[in-house]
Amino acid sequence: ERDERNRMNRAMDAIGLTAGSAADQALEKFADASQAEAVRDKAVFWMGQTRGARGYQTLKRLAEQEPNDNVRYQVASGLSQSKEPGAVETLLSMAKNDKTARVRGQALFWLAQKAGRRAVAAIDDSIANDPDTAVKKKAVFALSQLPKEDGVPKLISVARTNSNAVVRKEAMFWLGQSRDPRAVAFFEEERSK
Repeated sequence: ERDERNRMNRAMDAIGLTAGSAADQALEKFADASQAEAVRDKAVFWMGQTRGARGYQTLKRLAEQEPNDNVRYQVASGLSQSKEPGAVETLLSMAKNDKTARVRGQALFWLAQKAGRRAVAAIDDSIANDPDTAVKKKAVFALSQLPKEDGVPKLISVARTNSNAVVRKEAMFWLGQSRDPRAVAFFEEERSK
């Protein structure tokens, strides 16, 4: 079984690296719901990595219509690899609207990696409004992945003002990891209260 999986992975890699519409079609078939989840995941990766606009359109459709949470989770990763302009918008939509907390959290993670400052509003919105504390924690982690000039002040704000104690604690944890002088000043200020 392991040898079979290795052969399938090598074949998918070869298809993913091959130009042309035949390779596009093959990856689209591998992403179909009739395929095993591992095969679908690999196809989704290559659609984002190498398939341009056509791959993006397939990922967008999967983000919006795919019933399998695990596949949508991988779609967020695939979108993060896409250079198509709409990929960030689709990730933003997933972060806000996906029905599953795990997928919303994954979209937030990739947004922070891919979109930087463009992701800040979506991350802030998730911290403020997502009903799931696990997603809020993932959003706080996403703040820690932003450039320090953006992320550290946001983390300090969350640590000071968020009404959810778990979220405040998460912000403090990531501030501690940042080793940023502003974080040190924040902790010294908190300690003196």
